[in-house]
This record gives sequence, structure tokens and C-alpha cells, in this order.
Amino acid sequence: MGRSGIFRTKSIEQSIADTTNPEHALKKNLGALDLVVFGVGVCIGAGIFVLTGQAAAAHAGPAVALSFIIAGIGCGLAALCYAELGSTVPVAGSAYTFTYASVGEFIAWIIGWDLVLEFTLASSALATSFSDYLGVVLEGTPFEIPEAVQSAEDGYINLPAGLLILGLTVVLITGIKLSSRINQVITGLKVIGVLLVIVVGMFFINASNWSPFVPASEGTSGENLGAMHAPLVQTIFGLEPSTFGWGGVVAAAALVFFAFIGFDVVATTAEETKNPQRDLPIGIIGSLAIVTVLYVTVSLVITGMQSYKDIDPTDGAPLANAFKAVDLPFMADLIAVIACVGLIVVAMVMFLGQTRVAFAMARDGLLPESWGRTHPRFGTPYKVTAMTGVVIAVISSFVPLSTLAELVNIGTLFAFILVSVAVIVLRRTRPDIPRAFKVPFVPVVPVLAALVCLYLMMNLPLDTWIRFVVWMAIGVVVYFAYSRHHSRLGRGYAGEDNVATVAAPDTAPGSSTTGPA
Repeated sequence: MGRSGIFRTKSIEQSIADTTNPEHALKKNLGALDLVVFGVGVCIGAGIFVLTGQAAAAHAGPAVALSFIIAGIGCGLAALCYAELGSTVPVAGSAYTFTYASVGEFIAWIIGWDLVLEFTLASSALATSFSDYLGVVLEGTPFEIPEAVQSAEDGYINLPAGLLILGLTVVLITGIKLSSRINQVITGLKVIGVLLVIVVGMFFINASNWSPFVPASEGTSGENLGAMHAPLVQTIFGLEPSTFGWGGVVAAAALVFFAFIGFDVVATTAEETKNPQRDLPIGIIGSLAIVTVLYVTVSLVITGMQSYKDIDPTDGAPLANAFKAVDLPFMADLIAVIACVGLIVVAMVMFLGQTRVAFAMARDGLLPESWGRTHPRFGTPYKVTAMTGVVIAVISSFVPLSTLAELVNIGTLFAFILVSVAVIVLRRTRPDIPRAFKVPFVPVVPVLAALVCLYLMMNLPLDTWIRFVVWMAIGVVVYFAYSRHHSRLGRGYAGEDNVATVAAPDTAPGSSTTGPA
């Protein structure tokens, strides 16, 4: 279609040219190490500290290690697609920007709206988890947090969660390099802590706890929550609700997929990367490989230390309690402290991803353009960061988000599918573009990535699908009511007077390789 159509595309040259405008330029502060640390930092969080035990107890038993491998394969295939597009289109916005350049504006808006949901809820949920762990750490001390201000469910407000987000807002506004340094230190502590879990836990493994490795499939016991809470694949094909077995392994993979959310956030920082053609693939694939190995190893250690039958499926601290079960309270306390500190970084990087996607959408006019201006001193999108911070802080303070965790998964999987399709489309429509990294065996690998992600989506509950469809429907209304008419592309902006080559992003005016201290 032409520019008046909803499938108008924004050229890669035009996307890169937009980054050279001083009012919209982000500083280039990040290298390959920064990106790997960002990816690892955001992944090592709720996945290792919470979901490992819950997925083992409720779905897969010791075979939760296989669930992590399945989820990791799906993420790995998608990571290859992210690496190609991120290094080819080194512009803020991640999947949103990639689809704008290939599939078209309407699909780009849909994926941007989807990412807003993913990052906002993920940041809020992680801030709430931080508050829970902080309560455990301070329990019994003079600094114990009163219940009235620690939980929106049991009290009036979750004050620690809200204050955390407001503090992170200041950090992200004053400069991404500062947030990257904080991330490096805390991520290092988290990795050391996880390695301690593995090394110490290995001495308490009882191999009999791994037998059977894949527990036999069995019907749901206790209360039957009905079709609304059953995996969609069971509802469509009329399968009998069950737990464990190979079906349970796949259902657990759909759940623990949340643990891998993070490597895609690396792609949102493309515009702030010194050498995106080289560093983005390293950051994306490197961080995913590291956390996959850690997840599989930790899951084997935890299910070896304690029978999956003895793990409480509602336990919010399964790793800590596994060490309590073998009479190591010191390790349990240490894990609680590491989790508390680590979740700060996870919330920060998710918050960062949200601001970069909204920034890119504002720069294109799909959101108010004033949101897409950067701070004259710090070079960060301060307006959208401040507004986003307030929204996330309010949600974290007053809304319990445990029931919405699966919405983050379905949104991310949907984004992965569109990114995989975008690789195929861009290969056909723009074969002339230099590609520093290429997905092997196109279109086989992108198609496999899309199919694996779709299958994992099908294993999420029906009520999650309903909420997701409602949110996306609201996004369609917003697009046709506002974004379509305010789009810079739709208003005739083409950037012919400011077209840059694909290799130009290293020389953006006002860019800096040092960043704020």
C-alpha cells in the first residue's frame, strides 16, 4: 500500500536518519559486555528464584529441566532473528521498529502496543516480588516493614515497590551508562549467588528424587478450575485436563518461558550501542546461552535436593526453602538477599525496555511526539521515562499482579512470532541491505521459531488469551482513533532530506561513547 494505507512501511534508511536529529538522538554508551550483562541481569530473577519450583511441583517434576530446554530452544531460534534485525536496523524500539520496516505500520503498532503490556506488567510484577523478598529479609529485624504498607492485598499500599520504581526512574533519566554500571555489579553478585546454589546444592542431591524423571501423566486433582484456566490446546482439541507427563513438560515450558524474557530487551538498546552490527548479536545470543545453562543446572539441583512432591506449588521462594529442607538456613537467607537485590536489576531493565519502545513510537508520531524528545544533558528520553515510571509505580503500589504473569508470556511469544516473520519479509523486500549477522537456513529457522512460539502460546490458559485479545482490541481502537492520523509517515514525512546510509548510526550528532558518570 501507499503512505495512506495501514501497511505503509518506514524505510530502514529513514529510521536511521531519524536518530541523527539532536532532539531525538540517544547517546551511544553501550558495548558488547554491557549488552550481555543487561540480558543476563534481567533473566536471572523470578525465573530462577520462583518459577523453577512452581513448574516442577505443578507440571513437570524433575523434567522441568527439559521444560527450560524447550523454552530455551524457542527463545534461541527467535534470538537469531532478533540478532539479524537488531544489527541491520540499529534503532530503538526492538520488535516494533523491525516490523515497521518490514511488515508495515499497523502491525508495528500492534507489536508496540503488545510490548507496552509486556514490559509494564513485567516491571510492576517484579517490583512487587522485590517487596515480598525485602519483607522476608527484614523480618524479625528493627527494620521490619509493617504489613499495612508492604502489600496491596493484605494492607493498603505496597510502598517498597512504588518507591523502587520511582528510584529507578531517576536512575534511567540521569543516564543509561549509570544504570548499566549498577546492573554489572548486581548481576555479578547474582551470578555468584546462583553458582553457590549449584555448587553447594550438588552435595545434597539424592538421585532417587529424579526417579521418575518424567512423572506419569495424571488427571487434575483437587479443585477443577474449568476450561477457562486450562491450556488453550486442551480446550481446542478436547483433551482431558492433566498434569505431568509430556503434556506437563510443555505446559511448564510455557510457564517458565517468563524466565527467558530479557534477552529481547537487549534489542531495544540498539540505538545506544557503539557498534550494533557486532555487539547486538553477541549480547542477545550470549546472554541467552548463559542463562539457559544456569536454568537447566539449577532446576536439576533443586529437584535433586528435594522431591518435587514436597515442593509447594504456591511457594514464592522455592530455592530458599529447598536449602531449609536440607537444614542449611544460612544458604536460604543468602538466597533471599540475592533474590531481593537481583530483582531490582530485573525491574530496571524491563522498565528500560518499556521506555525505549514508547520512545520509538513517539518519535514516529504514533504516540505524542513530545514524548520522543531526549534530555539536552543526559541524552535520555526523560519525558516518557518519567511518565512510565509514575504509571508503573502506581500499578506496583496498588495492584496485585500475580494473576497477570501469564499475560507477559503471551505478549512476548506474540512478539517473537512477528519478529520471525519480519526476517523473512525483509530478506525478500530488501535483499540489498548489509547484514552483519544473518540467520542461517532462512526461511526454515524463522518458520521453526514462529511455530515453536505459537505452540507455547497454545499451552497458556484460555483466560490469558481472552485478556490478551481484549488488550489488543483496545490497541486497534487507539490506532485508528489517534495514531494513524498523527503518524509522521502518514502525514507525508519521508526524511528524503535527511536520509542516512545503513552504516551511519555511529556518527549521530550529540552521541557520546562515554555517557554520564
